[in-house]
Amino acid sequence: MMETPYYLIDRSKLAANMAKMDYLREASGAKCLLALKCFATWPVFDTMRDHMDGTTSSSLYELKLGREKFGKETHAYSVAWADHEIDEAVSYADKIIFNSASQLERFDNKTANIKRGLRLNPGFSTSGFDLADPSRKFSRLGEWDVEKLHLYADRISGVMIHYNCENDDFDKFSTQLERIENEFGSFLQKLEWVSLGGGIHFTGENYPLDKLAARLKAFAEKFGVQVYLEPGEAAITGTASLEVTVLDLLENEKKLAIVDSSVEAHMLDLLIYRESARMESEGEHAYMICGKSCLAGDVFGERSFKEPLKIGDRLSIGDAAGYTLVKKNWFNGVKMPSIVIKELDGSLTLCREFGYDEFESSHG
Repeated sequence: MMETPYYLIDRSKLAANMAKMDYLREASGAKCLLALKCFATWPVFDTMRDHMDGTTSSSLYELKLGREKFGKETHAYSVAWADHEIDEAVSYADKIIFNSASQLERFDNKTANIKRGLRLNPGFSTSGFDLADPSRKFSRLGEWDVEKLHLYADRISGVMIHYNCENDDFDKFSTQLERIENEFGSFLQKLEWVSLGGGIHFTGENYPLDKLAARLKAFAEKFGVQVYLEPGEAAITGTASLEVTVLDLLENEKKLAIVDSSVEAHMLDLLIYRESARMESEGEHAYMICGKSCLAGDVFGERSFKEPLKIGDRLSIGDAAGYTLVKKNWFNGVKMPSIVIKELDGSLTLCREFGYDEFESSHG
């Protein structure tokens, strides 16, 4: 039996998401780029490559990874490019997207030979968390003044508009897109391509893919643009779990189970957004599932079981792909989970283990 903790990525579940990706691309004409900020585990790119059009990045390293490990089209975005990065970025990118007109001006000459874009901030989003809201007050993410955008229309070929966050409501998406059409339409008509970013939960159960496809196609035809989407979680939602083992059992008003993993180290977004891990829950025996770090609030959440837990029991914590592997860290020196792939035939492939050497090298 494979030693825990490990992230388990299921190719069959990934393939199911890719089938929906194919349907949307074919029906809408939109191109889909994997958002590496959400998921960059390249050993499964071979399952995704034929069903997506390339990658989009948030940094030089993500950009290089996308070019080398995924191939196809690469979009290079960064909140701010440094002088020493720009030449290398241009060498990897098919399109470079600047966060501000200031950056476009600064690197105008160095980027003149590839397609360029700006980030457009529409002034609203679907995010329920201020921390993740790209249109929060004083937001630094993108240009919002349409008159200013018109001044740069002759230097760019497109824009990226990222304003959705786990949005599974098609009607809300359509209404907000209509607002963008109304407020920025005169500018969008001057462009060749428009990226509507990520955060559209179109691979979720019962999402109306036909309606989304028709809406995207109508948008593209109205403005004469190539539409891009940048799915991150939509590409890999529901495809991975964090496999852990119960190390100890305690009781302090509630029954507590300590596992060989850590929320802060291995599922950091749960801590940042104060959410509970997704775990199947059934039965009458309730436990709080806790991490093994010294952080007092290192808690995955609560779960009920048909039988009392025992030391050595294996537990599976769901939805452990998006914004999870990319944020794993060495807090407390807790052993970093291995990366394991469940193949289409059900067999398990160990792709990567992390040991003391990696811990030591990351600290000096």
